[in-house]
Amino acid sequence: MPDFAPLRVRGGGCRHWLRRAVRRRRRAVVVGLAVSAAALAVATPRPTERADAHTEAAQDAGPKHRRAVPRAEMVSAPVRIADAETVRLLRRGDRVDVIASANSPSGGRSSRAEVVAAGVRVTDVPKSGETSADGGALVVLSVPRATAAQLAGAGATSRLAVTLC
Repeated sequence: MPDFAPLRVRGGGCRHWLRRAVRRRRRAVVVGLAVSAAALAVATPRPTERADAHTEAAQDAGPKHRRAVPRAEMVSAPVRIADAETVRLLRRGDRVDVIASANSPSGGRSSRAEVVAAGVRVTDVPKSGETSADGGALVVLSVPRATAAQLAGAGATSRLAVTLC
């Protein structure tokens, strides 16, 4: 029998080719996603551009369409709530209604009450033990500027209470 050179079977060749193809495909997908993200970032208008475009479109459309209403500027409004025990129930982020009850001239209780601010967010509450001499507690609320003025006026003439929403 003649001498034959040893046979070397490359069994991993197919697997190697398959791995390389998968890596190339992954790279292609990653590059495609990166290009798509860059295109979206460039094509998306800035928030001010969107607002300007919306306002211009509303002006061009005529009187049939409403104009864009500017968002109310939110401010922090400190409010003295008459019952400190109620304030202890509040946490940051809670939504509350602020109710004003008018003081009667005779010093007795009045049955008249009105909601001054509805669904406003609590941004700060006092730590335990921080109450005033009259038993009230100061709460900070995030409200529109106009509502802050109403709260200040109501706080000067009425006792304020809160209800959780």
